[in-house]
Amino acid sequence: MHSILKSPRQSAAAALTAALLATSALTVAPAAAYAVPAGGYADLVEQVSPAVVFIEVTTKAQDTPAPMPRNIPPQLRRFFEDGMPGMPGHQGPLQGVGSGFIISSDGQIVTNHHVVAGADTVTVKLADDRSFEAKVVGSDPMTDIALLKIEADVDLPFVKFGATDGLRVGDEVVAVGNPFGLGGTVTSGIISALSRDIRSGPFDDFIQTDASINKGNSGGPLFNNAGDVIGVNTAILSPDGGSVGIGFAVPADLVQTVVADLSDDGSVSRGWLGVNIRPMTEEVANVLGYDSPKGAVIEAVSEDSPAAKAGLERGDIIMSFGKTEVTDLRDLTRAVATTEPEQSTQMKVLRKGEELTLDVTVGKLDPKPA
Repeated sequence: MHSILKSPRQSAAAALTAALLATSALTVAPAAAYAVPAGGYADLVEQVSPAVVFIEVTTKAQDTPAPMPRNIPPQLRRFFEDGMPGMPGHQGPLQGVGSGFIISSDGQIVTNHHVVAGADTVTVKLADDRSFEAKVVGSDPMTDIALLKIEADVDLPFVKFGATDGLRVGDEVVAVGNPFGLGGTVTSGIISALSRDIRSGPFDDFIQTDASINKGNSGGPLFNNAGDVIGVNTAILSPDGGSVGIGFAVPADLVQTVVADLSDDGSVSRGWLGVNIRPMTEEVANVLGYDSPKGAVIEAVSEDSPAAKAGLERGDIIMSFGKTEVTDLRDLTRAVATTEPEQSTQMKVLRKGEELTLDVTVGKLDPKPA
């Protein structure tokens, strides 16, 4: 059976069978222990579970299809067209479920953008059965991360992010979430791969895990053995909507950056250069004397853009941006996007075999609808 990427968001009306939107897994880097804790995971689960929440969303039915998410690979298109809320045939309010986790004692909660996108009401249920109506502070479609806020009379349990730069393939991980609307469920596994690009957007840098991730796990945390969040569960590869041992999580370092921006003003500010780029080819790399292709080749420069003002031209090859060496296209897109608008930086560029250093003042990327 042909496998396609599917998301862990599901309809409440068909909790055990319906496949809705895709989710990713957040991962946090382990600082110390990598082995299974002595006596198993029970102590870890007891420690972190009070901060993992279950999210119920209600959205009014629409007469017209919801907009297709950008950058969806061809193999995903049929899944999204069949499963997205707002498609013709839906009657009455739409309900969905997902997962999330509390990151501060005052009630800040991280989940996936696709879990709460277009929601009329968002209800957060804690492990102790307390329920709260949540406010969506902000949401970022490009990384599929959203920040919620609930108000409680007492301090709430919360979990902390861990570092991701020490993660290794084979590290043990634990996922906690709300698969199929069943409530608190724990699964364990290992990190299967790092820096996965599943072609869902310009910031693809997923942690791949074989811990069971299913519909409803969307937005839930992926923990290391120290109980730190290393990722947010976001997507799975599956032929039928169930787990086959290939899940993906947004790394904690990226999540923390996005959450900080959302907490500040509800939006994410990203840099903009104003170029169309393509990868370096083997042939051009050989002519330039490189062992392997690297750099981003400029195909077009937008008029009156930061790139145009800096003097970039069609055919230039960007080799570095600031402190980032550009080995593939993702290196450049991430480096530009994470640069504060109006900040000046230097680029190293190859033009007809000659190396140039250009100064560029990065612009601000206009947000586009998801």
